[in-house]
Amino acid sequence: MKSLSEQELHQLAMNIVGKDLEARGFEFLGINSALKRNPQFVALKDKKLHFVIVRAVTYPKDPKKMDLPLMEKIKEHALKFNASTFYAGVGIANSLDLSKAVTLEEDYVVNYSGIQAY
Repeated sequence: MKSLSEQELHQLAMNIVGKDLEARGFEFLGINSALKRNPQFVALKDKKLHFVIVRAVTYPKDPKKMDLPLMEKIKEHALKFNASTFYAGVGIANSLDLSKAVTLEEDYVVNYSGIQAY
């Protein structure tokens, strides 16, 4: 069984967050799914610009824990565009054994509680 790569986990997290943003009425202006390229989503809602950072987080790490230096850097950039900054951490784990890697062959569980304002 092949474990999902860092890029594949990131894509999975992007899909989860993208569907959530869409359901909340965000309109996408830009999407960047490359690793280490930020923000992942530039979106508009209620005529306001939003920058959303997405991170796939594997068990046992806490998906709600932000990379504060990165978030501060993104916030400084967002302010130049009068945009709000959000963090979306998506916990992903193997559902059969949390200590095992996530694979395509086995089910996984998601720990995502929505975007967090920064």
